[in-house]
Amino acid sequence: MKLLLGSQSPRRRELLAGLGVTFSVVRIDADESYPASLQGEDIPIYISRAKAGAYADCLQPDELLITADTIVWLNGQALGKPHDEADARRMLRLLSGQTHQVFTGVTLTTKAAESALYSSFAARTDVRFRALSEAEIDYYVSRFHPLDKAGAYGIQEWIGYIACTELRGSYFNVMGLPTEPLFQALQPYL
Repeated sequence: MKLLLGSQSPRRRELLAGLGVTFSVVRIDADESYPASLQGEDIPIYISRAKAGAYADCLQPDELLITADTIVWLNGQALGKPHDEADARRMLRLLSGQTHQVFTGVTLTTKAAESALYSSFAARTDVRFRALSEAEIDYYVSRFHPLDKAGAYGIQEWIGYIACTELRGSYFNVMGLPTEPLFQALQPYL
């Protein structure tokens, strides 16, 4: 099977390449909104399936499409990508001194006859941040511009170095792709 990654994220490309598999990147424009009734891991699974569905008509029978979405979940609230720097600062204030969850939903899509076949899973990582000062939040947002990251942070960046006091689960999941369960899910196709 030819592997396709339906993501423009440089982090996801780096992580998938780290698994030692050959793949191509495809661009997918999909609606990333979701029903308000969804909670936790159901949100990124829903969005990763929406991304897959937006590309399903282009998929060939010898191709496997990988799509993913990541959210930060804090006290029953999803934190997606911030709208602007003020929103990024707001999110980081919410995460300050708290434990939150990072959920990534992954969908593998193949085509049989004229139908797309979807298989999805989610991974969870618990992340604790120490209390952050306003100066630290301002420095991070102005220097790293985390507007393309769920929860307004990248664990692999400065904020992860200085703020993460505890992590339970996959570090790579927090970066945007749960590599271990994905590698296992890919085995039948490699």
